Amino acid sequence: MGQTAWARDLAERLLARPLPRRWAHTEGVAARAVSLNPILGEETDTLTAAAYLHDIGYSPELVDTGFHPLDGARYLRDVAGADERLCRLVAHHSCAVNEATERDLYDALTKEFAPERRELADALTYCDMTTGPDGRHLGVHERLAEIHSRYGPDHLVSRSITTSTPCILAAVRAVEAALTDVRQGGAGEVVTDPQGH
Repeated sequence: MGQTAWARDLAERLLARPLPRRWAHTEGVAARAVSLNPILGEETDTLTAAAYLHDIGYSPELVDTGFHPLDGARYLRDVAGADERLCRLVAHHSCAVNEATERDLYDALTKEFAPERRELADALTYCDMTTGPDGRHLGVHERLAEIHSRYGPDHLVSRSITTSTPCILAAVRAVEAALTDVRQGGAGEVVTDPQGH
């Protein structure tokens, strides 16, 4: 798998020692990405690489704005020379645009990084939002509750997760529906709500 090995090595270097729990989460998200091969086929490599890279912006050596999707995506673009799709997936993972708004970074995020194709973005959201901080699989509602309890009700992350919840739930539903379709012998495409919800 082309990009995956490179992405794993980079993420491990940036996260494993300074942030071992974040690294455990990252490994779990990447494992979830691999499990989506039946619906993503050749795009599984891109998704798995993005899964390894999605939280590198938390690395102490990368923190700039304090908004990890933007810090990670800028590093990938400006320092690592990563594929543009990986940069976009990291920048926009898990409905990040809502937290960008909370942080007054909406313009920076959206001007620097266009969103990636919805099906792939939904797949990354699914992987992230069904994996707990220790890398274990969680149901999406359990994962959302865990985020709220970790940050508290007044934190901007909790506020942005509340705003993002419909987007997150729609992404998880779309991926789960595609997986069910594949198991039942259908085409298995990730289908999203035409209104983008």
